[in-house]
Order: sequence, then structure tokens, then C-alpha cells
Amino acid sequence: MARFFPLEVTDVRRETRDAVVVTLAPRDEDRQAFDFTQGQYLTFRRTFDGEELRRSYSICAGKDEGLLKVGIKRVDGGAFSTWANEELKAGDALEAMAPMGAFHVPLQPEVSRHYLGFAGGSGITPVLSLIKTTLAREPKSRFTLIYGNRSINSIMFREELEDIKNTHLGRFNVVHVLESEAQEIDLFSGRIDAEKCARLFKGWVNIAAIDMAFICGPEPMMLAIAASLREHGLRDDQIKFELFASAPRRAKHVVKTAEDGARAETCKATITLDGSTRVIEMAKRGETLLEAALAASLDAPYACKAGVCSTCRAMVLEGEVEMETNHALEDYEVRQGYVLTCQCHPLSDHVVVTYDQ
Repeated sequence: MARFFPLEVTDVRRETRDAVVVTLAPRDEDRQAFDFTQGQYLTFRRTFDGEELRRSYSICAGKDEGLLKVGIKRVDGGAFSTWANEELKAGDALEAMAPMGAFHVPLQPEVSRHYLGFAGGSGITPVLSLIKTTLAREPKSRFTLIYGNRSINSIMFREELEDIKNTHLGRFNVVHVLESEAQEIDLFSGRIDAEKCARLFKGWVNIAAIDMAFICGPEPMMLAIAASLREHGLRDDQIKFELFASAPRRAKHVVKTAEDGARAETCKATITLDGSTRVIEMAKRGETLLEAALAASLDAPYACKAGVCSTCRAMVLEGEVEMETNHALEDYEVRQGYVLTCQCHPLSDHVVVTYDQ
């Protein structure tokens, strides 16, 4: 079940001209459900003009802060982000699903690692959670952040990043790259692209010493950074992505026990959710597995419906399916049979799918 919990808004703080930081408090009985892992996100729902909208925003608090906070940047034409920036206030209530996401790695207090983070604009929110938690829980590790913005006034958490740098002297370094403002060092002006990465890796970041890289930002930036990291020696399993709009391409489809012979235009889909199994009939084209499940009154989980957030992840046990888009699942997950049901169409006459694995 796509269960939503009520959260009380305890504070709304203006971070930049077009971004707010919202502090939330779950009910006492729900606190365990919101024991998040650094780098995870919350999926909210609200009705606008009779239509339910779901939006995901990253948690920007560290694990040890004892708070639940998200950063919400206004998006042009975005109903939810505009409402949050203009009308949301302390005392209001929001409905949210429990934290989700795999934009993190297990932390080990005894190890010494060097992490590299790239963030663009509001992509800093999950990276900030990673930075604060990692520095607190891996006292021998270091973190380097390359943070791109249009101008100094658009930098989210600028003062907080400086405070972290002063608190963890020698363990945290941040490089601000500004697109529309000149800086003393020319390298730090302009956009973060492949050329800039190559120059950064030549004189400012020792890629050979990096254990793990995290990237969150606009798709072109993410693609360029990922390609440059690979070119300079990092493996795919050393690079993690996070975004809620679009992201670097992952494995596109998974095929399970393909059926031979003529294929009907409809498919019998067996769907398991929360221990209950339903059999529904759906078209092979024109609707996704998620849409068919929702149309059959199954409370299947989802958020973005764009193949990005992985909220609708399920496993195909039998049958042949194809995903149109996959920006969320790792290649090993696809090999195991996981799909994003919001992007998934059946190819065989019968598929068996479970949300419970």
C-alpha cells in the first residue's frame, strides 16, 4: 500500500529568493517510519484544483540532527513548489510517504574514505545530508564538494556549508562554480561540463584517491560529469546519481521467460501488493502496469511517473516486459528482474509482478 503519513510543518525558512527549507515533525507513533537514511527523499501528495499531485523532495538534514527537513525550490509553473514557497507555513500539515531512495552507501566508522560530490542548484539537498552524516559518522573520512549555481545569491545552504567547513577543518572542501559571475580563479566560472571536470581533476581533485562520487543536478551536467569520472578511472559502482526530473540512462528493459507464438493485444497481469494478489486484464500498449494497477483500484506506490524516483519499483516473476525509460534502477537491479512499473509495458500474454520483493 502507498501509505501516507501526516507531518506537521514546524518551520518554513526562506533559504534563497526561490527556495525554502521546510522542517517537519511526524506523530510519535510514526517516528520510526521516518528514521531516514542520508540521501533519501520524501514523496508528498496534495490536491490542486481537484487533481492529486505527488512530488518528491530530498531530505537535507543529517542523521544526527534529530530533525526532518526538506528543501523545496520553486519550479516555473510548478503547482506544488510554488505553493510551498508562497503559502506553506508553520502549523500546516503535509502528507508524505516514508523515506525512500538509494542515494547513499553504508557508512563504517573505522574506515578512511574520500568522497566526491557534485551538485547543481537544488541538487545540493541530498548531497548536504550525505556530507553532514558522513563527516559525523566516519571521522576518518573526507568529503569534497563541487557545487554549481548561476550566481552567489542562488547558492542554497551557503552559510551552512561554510559552517561545516569550519567545524570539520581539513576534512571538508567546497568549490563553488558560478555560471553568470566572474571569480578570481577562472576555473570556477561557467558551467560544470566535461572540460571543466578535466581541469578540476588535473589540479584540484585527485581522482585516484576518490572512493565514491555522488552526482545530483541537471541531466546534461550529470551526464558530462559521469563520463568524465569514468574517463579518469572511476568504475560505475563508484558513481551514484540522484534526480527527480531526468537522469543518466540506465539499463532500458528486462525480459523474463519470453513467450513464443502469436501475441494477443491484451495481457493478463497478476499483481501482488501487500500480500494480496489480483489478476487484471490490460492492454499491451496505451497504458503502463502502474496505470492498469491504479485503474483496478490497487493502491500501488508511485511519485514521479517519469521513470526517475523508483517509488513504483516491482519485480517481474514471469512473462516478458519492456521499460520505455529507466533513470532510477541500477543495472544489477534490472538483471535481477526489477522494473519501474510507471514505464513498463507487457509484451507477453501473461505477466506476474510483485511489489513485495
